[in-house]
Order: sequence, then structure tokens, then C-alpha cells
Amino acid sequence: MTPYTISEIREVLQAEWLQCKQADARIETLLTDSRKLSQTQHALFIAIHGKRHNAHRHLAEVYAAGVRHFLVSEKIGLEHFPEANFILVKDTLASLQKLAGWHRMHFHYPVIGITGSNGKTVIKEWLAQLLNPDKYLVKSPKSYNSQLGVPLSVWKMDARHELAIFEAGISEPGEMERLEAMIRPEIGIFTNIGAAHQQGFASEEEKVREKMRLFEHSKVLICNVDYSTIRTQAQHWAASDAERQLLSWSFGTNAAIQVQLEKDHHSMLHFSGRYTARIELPFLDDASIENGIHACILLLYLGYDSATIQSRVFRLEPVEMRLELKHAIGNCTLVNDSYNSDIDSLRIALQFAQQQAQERPVILILSDILQSGEPEAQLYSRVAALLEAHGVEQIIGIGDSVSAVQAHLPASIQSDFYPSTDAFLADISRHSFQDALILVKGARPFAFERVVTRLEQKIHQTVLEVDLDALVHNLNLYHQRLSKGTQMMVMIKAEAYGSGPAELARLLAFHKVDYFGVAYPDEGVALRHAGVQLPVLVLNADASSFDTLYRYQLEPEIYKLDQLRALARYAHSEKEMPIHIKLDTGMHRLGFEATHIPELVQVLSENPNLKVASVFSHLAASDNPVHDGFTHAQAARFQSEYQMLTEGLGYKPFRHLVNTGGIVRFPEYHFEMVRLGIGLYGVDGSGLQSQLRTVNALKTQISQIREVEAGETVGYNRNGPVSKRTRVATIGIGYADGFLRLAGNGRFSVRVHGKKAPTIGNICMDMSMIDISHIPEAQEGDEVLVFGPGHSVQELADALQTIPYEVFTNVADRVKRVYKQG
Repeated sequence: MTPYTISEIREVLQAEWLQCKQADARIETLLTDSRKLSQTQHALFIAIHGKRHNAHRHLAEVYAAGVRHFLVSEKIGLEHFPEANFILVKDTLASLQKLAGWHRMHFHYPVIGITGSNGKTVIKEWLAQLLNPDKYLVKSPKSYNSQLGVPLSVWKMDARHELAIFEAGISEPGEMERLEAMIRPEIGIFTNIGAAHQQGFASEEEKVREKMRLFEHSKVLICNVDYSTIRTQAQHWAASDAERQLLSWSFGTNAAIQVQLEKDHHSMLHFSGRYTARIELPFLDDASIENGIHACILLLYLGYDSATIQSRVFRLEPVEMRLELKHAIGNCTLVNDSYNSDIDSLRIALQFAQQQAQERPVILILSDILQSGEPEAQLYSRVAALLEAHGVEQIIGIGDSVSAVQAHLPASIQSDFYPSTDAFLADISRHSFQDALILVKGARPFAFERVVTRLEQKIHQTVLEVDLDALVHNLNLYHQRLSKGTQMMVMIKAEAYGSGPAELARLLAFHKVDYFGVAYPDEGVALRHAGVQLPVLVLNADASSFDTLYRYQLEPEIYKLDQLRALARYAHSEKEMPIHIKLDTGMHRLGFEATHIPELVQVLSENPNLKVASVFSHLAASDNPVHDGFTHAQAARFQSEYQMLTEGLGYKPFRHLVNTGGIVRFPEYHFEMVRLGIGLYGVDGSGLQSQLRTVNALKTQISQIREVEAGETVGYNRNGPVSKRTRVATIGIGYADGFLRLAGNGRFSVRVHGKKAPTIGNICMDMSMIDISHIPEAQEGDEVLVFGPGHSVQELADALQTIPYEVFTNVADRVKRVYKQG
């Protein structure tokens, strides 16, 4: 990249100097996240002031990490930053976008812009794979397609590149103009249109019009006109300028390119019209076929012949946009990113690994980085800088060229190198993997899934996948609905609703939640052992646990006078402990009533070392409109009793009343804090359900398939009679895993290859049987979805005559938790 000086950037942005210490300082890297700092020497930190987070609050820690150049929108105390450059603008995000647009205009090679409801990231990554042998290209890292992600992606352009591919996503009108000014694509791809982000638009037509603004200055547009709203807008686009080329395609005839599809073991595409070609795709699902057609047409437009496209298409690697977090041997944690290897995805994976490692050493297993287009010495010098910046203590390199990194490593990083994956696996016992975080990062040809298999702790073929991206999405949805100044307590009791508390707590702390709530002291202790330092409310604390609470700085719920007096006796006057007072306003489960408050105040006044951190109560029916009158009565009672309590205390602790269901429905009762529980995992009856993402997916595998003749039975007590020849699959999940017996005998269906497969016979302890007669493609070893995206946990809850809470918490400890983030 040709660097700019801080003075040039100030002039472009028409910004004001707050402090100028080095006007000719070179800027190469843009940073926006105070939690993800690397390569700080020539970095400009842009303090984004968002709806929920204000990066200006973290300037001191950014400065302490080595950053010396700042773009801000607030005046700050410069005495704390004696060596720093500060430039002041009205809006830092708008200035970042303006800077990216200015940078973009320095380059004149082709830029491809991709938008649509789905498939943007897959098409971008596939195009990169298909074009990499010929083109040194730059692309959006992973799914960086937002108002913040796009400028950071565009900033990566430099004069060495020959092609750029950027994706653009919007959620409301007016956003695409800003993205278009930065991307300015010459070639456009409109993938499809669907329900994603529909809530921000008045209609599908408006959403398509807004997305089409990305192609305002484009000369070529590729799109599927089987979507009628896309067809209408694409025709308007083409008619407005005679020089524009509309490369429309359709499975029918009303398009520039007609596509005929034949499915067998693969998908055969016959192109006719503008291009004539016959290309076989190694996929059968509709989404991959649609994405593959867009990619093929782009290559045909660029002049590639059918034979070249065909040879490359069959080498396409799956686009796994998520990192997997697994338990590994030697009490290690394994981050599996064995799907691709490039410098941008390495940086993202290292950031994630550093976040999860806490105080543990980080070990990186890295393959050659293929087809980067950079000179080897330059590429691995950048790799070495990333390893040092992210605290890697050991690298194990596999391949012909990765050993070049050794010349650039500091002495503090241990290194070992192997020519092949086989050579490493033959020598793996020599390495001591103990109490560390292991990041496995490799290009597909190195088959690092074999490394993952050797290192992974073997527990059970049934897994509960926890989508951390979906969890953060849900967290942000609730954050956006909080009243100004309201804090967030996240409840991670019952093993975080079955999802595993330590991993989730580290992630949630990273995303700046304010408090955690757990059911029992040992859950709080586990969080402390995992390195979590946020305050933790313990809902069930008795005298036997007081010493544990004090030693681990955990904060008990106090709900009766005997419990409070026992704590006062333990603490005497020298132990200071924050406590949380529970009021019973109508739930009638636990808590003080109004008549108890005078005596409560007296005990607290006699023990000022027991400081009340919060006063709270629990709504009995916050998500049921039928009982809204009762909810308002509870809130009135709560405020009245809180007033009585605080008058006696002489100070005002935090108040929290609303839970998941109440966050959306009762903003007037947000007070100083709210409690978020199962909504974090994608279940909410308050009207937010359609915008939430599914976090937990329970999956297993087909262990065996057999044909059962008519008149036979399946399972214990012969409860699964077969009336015709039936193809039966045994799957590796049973009631000991949490798949309870009420799900048997056809009362519930799992999904195999996207199709429902009903249970047959009784659920056994460790396995179950399903009818797959109508799924001929099913084979032994295939994945089975019990619940997850596209197959709601509510369906299983209905079959079990219970609620999603119970389904989640019933998932047994022996079921392996796999954490994914992208």
C-alpha cells in the first residue's frame, strides 16, 4: 500500500488538529476496535461513536497499546496523550467512509460489487478461488459488508492488485449510497432477494431499489431475473444508459442467458443465449447452484473458456465462514479454521484466538499460504508481525514455504516446521499440548481436518453447535432497544441454558455486557477460573457458600431476613460484600414483601459493609399481553417498595425488573438495568422472534441404515410397527442426551438432507430410530439435525410437552459443545 501521511488525511477530511506531534507520520493501517489491536506502529485509530458503544472511552488503553494517531469527534484531555496526533471531525464513521472513497479513486483496475439478500460472501470467496491463479486480487475479509466493514475492506486496495471484489449489505434506505461511493464497482452481481433485513424497508420493491443503487456507476450487471422485483429494477437500470450490459439469466427464457439444469450426482448447467457453455457443478443444493451460476457467468464475461472454468469449479472449497471452538487433548482449547488460509482470515482467526486464550499460551499450526500473489519474504514478514502482535508463543508450520516465516520471528516465538501434514502427524507425540489454546489454520490441500481429529477430545458423535455470531447478533438487537443509560445483565445460569457458560461469558464480556447472573456459587467460581472479571449475581446463596462468595467476589441475591442476618454474622464489620435485594411483587417465589422492609432497612443500617448493589423483582408474565394489567401492577408495587427501601438506606441502588420478554414490551420499566436470558439464544415471545437468529443446533449422525420388512417392528416393546417395507436409520442420540422418550413413535421429526424424518419406535437411552424411506440420498455417517436453523427448538418442545428452556437445559453434559464464529 502507498502510505499517506497524517497531514494528507487531515486535509482530505478537512479536519482540525487537536494536537500535532508528527505531521509527516505514515499511516498504513486503520483500527476501529479497541479490543482488537495489532500492527499499531503506523495505525490510525478511528474512534467510532455508535448507538451502544463509544470508542472515545477507550482511547487511553489504545494509546497504551502503542497507537499514536487518532481520529476523534470529541475533544479530550490531551495531557494523557503526550506523544499522540489527534485530528477532530464531526462524525468519525462518515469521515472513515470519505477517506475510503478518496483512497478508492486512486485505483483503476476492475472492481466487482456484490449485493443481495443471501450468497454474497460465498460468491465473493468462490470468485477469489476461481480467479486467484491469474489475478492478484483484494477482497472483503469474510463478511465485511456493513457501513463500517466496507471502508475497512476498501482501504486494503493498493497498486499491486489487479482486481477487487467487495460485498455490500444494507438494512435500511439511504445506506447503499454511502457504500457505492466507496466501492464504485465496474461490474455488479445482484445475488437474489429474500426476507433478510426486511424490517428496515416498506416493501420488497423498495429493498431492491435501494440495493440497486450499488450499481449506479457500473457498466455490467449479472442477476437472476427469475426474481420479478430484480427483473423490473434491472431493466430500468439497463434502459437508463445504452452502454450498460445487463447479463440477466433465468431458468426460463426471458433473459440474456438461459440456464438449463440437470441433476444427478452433480448439477449440469447448460448455458445458451449470450454465452454457450456446459459446466458441471459439484453441488446439488439450490443455493449453491444459484451462487455457482453467478460465478460462472462472471468468468464467462471475463473471457474464460468452459474447460478452464470447469477445471476450477471442481476445485472449489466449501466456504466455512465460522471458526469452531472445541475441547482438545491436554485440557487445551482448539480453534478450528482448517478451511482456508490467507493473510486477512489469519488476522481474524488470531484475534478470536487471543480473545479466547485469556492467560493461556497460544499455539498456531499453520500451512503454506497459497496463491497470495505476494513475494514470499514480504508475505511471511507480515505473518511474523501478526504472530508477535497477537501473543503467539509457538508456531508449527506445515508445507514448503511457511518456514520462511522463521527468518522474521522474534526469539520469544518457538517454531517447528514439517514438509507435510503426514510428517507432522507422525511426529505429533513429540509435542506437549497442555493447557494452551491451539489455532489450526490451513489451506484445504493440507487436509488439516486430520490434525483437528487427532487433537480433538473425543466425547460423543452428537454435538450441540453454538453459533457465537448469532448470539452476538441477538445481543445487539436487545442492546439497541435499551433506554439510554440502561445496563445489561446476562443470565448464564443452568450452564448458559445448556450452551456452556465459560466460553459464552468470555465472548459476552468482550462485547461489553455489564453483569452476569448465575444460579449457584459454583457457576460463578467457574467463571472466575475462566478469567471472567465482570460482576456476577448469584441467585441461590446460603450460609455454606458465603466464604466462597467472598473469596471469588461473587454477589448474592438476598431474599429473606434470616439469610441476610447469617451473611451479616459471617461478614462481621470487616468484610465488604455487595448484595442484591429481591422483592416479591407478585411472582410469589422468593423475595421480601412490603411488610418486611422496615426490618430489612434496620439490618442493612447496622451492617453498612453489606452494600446493596441492586434491588430487583421478577415479572410473572412479561411476554403475555393477556396479563399486562398484572405486569403494570407489579411494576407499580416494585417502584413503591423500592422508594420505601431507598428512603431508609439513604442511597439509591440499581433497579432491574424486566427480563427477556419485558425488554421489548416494557421499555418504561428498563430502569438502570435489564436481565437478558433465553432471548440471547434466539427464543422470545415478545414480538422480536422474527429478527432473532438461532444460536443452538443439536446435531447427530446416522449410525446404521437397514431395510425393515412389512409386519416387523422397530425398537423396545415392539412399539414401532412397520406396515410396508421401510428404510430405517439408527441415529446416535437418546434420552440420556436429552432427546426424551416423548419424542418417539412419530411424535417428532428430525431433519436429514433438509427433509423431515419421523421417529419410529421408542427413544432408547443412547440412540433412536427414524424413517428415511422418502430420503434415498441418506447414507450412514450423514448429519442429522434435531433442532437448529430451519428446524425450531419449539417443535421439539411441543413434542415433549414443555418449553424451549427445558429442552436446552436437558442437553446432557456428555454432548460435546462446539462453538462457531465467523
